[in-house]
Amino acid sequence: MKRRDFIRLTVASAGASLMIPTLSLAASDKQVAVSSDIYYTKESPGRWAGKVTTHLPAIEITKAGDDATVKIVTAHEMKAYEHYIVKHVLLDKNYKFIDEYLFNPTKDNAAVSTFTLKNYSGTVYALSMCNKHDLWLNSAEV
Repeated sequence: MKRRDFIRLTVASAGASLMIPTLSLAASDKQVAVSSDIYYTKESPGRWAGKVTTHLPAIEITKAGDDATVKIVTAHEMKAYEHYIVKHVLLDKNYKFIDEYLFNPTKDNAAVSTFTLKNYSGTVYALSMCNKHDLWLNSAEV
């Protein structure tokens, strides 16, 4: 095979490999389900059954008029970069991102974050990510 033919074939193959999955997804009417294997819950702790109490985020909600304060607490030790809660993420009732807080394991002594929501009602979801024991999900009503 000549060098130019090889290069032309390589470029064409690379382009096709990028386009075919996109075209097949665009042609499909089916929704892609998000697997619950990417996070753990109290009801489904998976391989971390003994870690629920220290990894599941607790959610406290305080209302003042139309505003709500959401406090997320993960009862987890913060052992510098060795073992700590990396961040808390707050999601709305449609699992859309609202806000997040990244912890500094050399400065934060506890995994506590606070968020203020204006004119919000419904379910909120809190994610707590541990650097060793994965991602944990809990929910509460505002």
